[in-house]
Amino acid sequence: MDLSRHNYQISMRWTGNRGEGTRSYRGYGREHILSAEGLPDIAGTADPTFHGDAERWNPEQLLLAALSQCHMLSYLHLAVKHGLVVTSYTDQAHGTLKLNYDGSGQFTEATLQPAVGLLEESQRELADALHVQANKVCFIARSVNFTVHHKPISPFQERSHDQS
Repeated sequence: MDLSRHNYQISMRWTGNRGEGTRSYRGYGREHILSAEGLPDIAGTADPTFHGDAERWNPEQLLLAALSQCHMLSYLHLAVKHGLVVTSYTDQAHGTLKLNYDGSGQFTEATLQPAVGLLEESQRELADALHVQANKVCFIARSVNFTVHHKPISPFQERSHDQS
């Protein structure tokens, strides 16, 4: 068994045909369903700017979510390796997409703002430094062609942010 290669499979099904297919730009829905064996479906769409449904996930959000998830999972792994006891972890991530004149576009950057709770606050310097290492080993961050910034915030800042 080759553990150096992992394959992933999803299914995507467009559900936005309103009876006339893609006869006109505004005549079809961007709705679709993402699925993978044994997992709940994800209701997808385009960004509302591009005629999508604001109540469904769009690809841009899913890319940002993948970056945030991967960073957290890499970070937690490194925390164990370094004897850092993490007691909570949240992230407020945002990304910037630039549209081009020809209708194409690309992400130009993403910023993760992890708020990490620690058992021992005296290890804050190590905790903050591990974000650099986590970025270097995160599979998703290593796969994108734009910069992924990290601006750790204290769990207190994150909580006060939620209350506003």
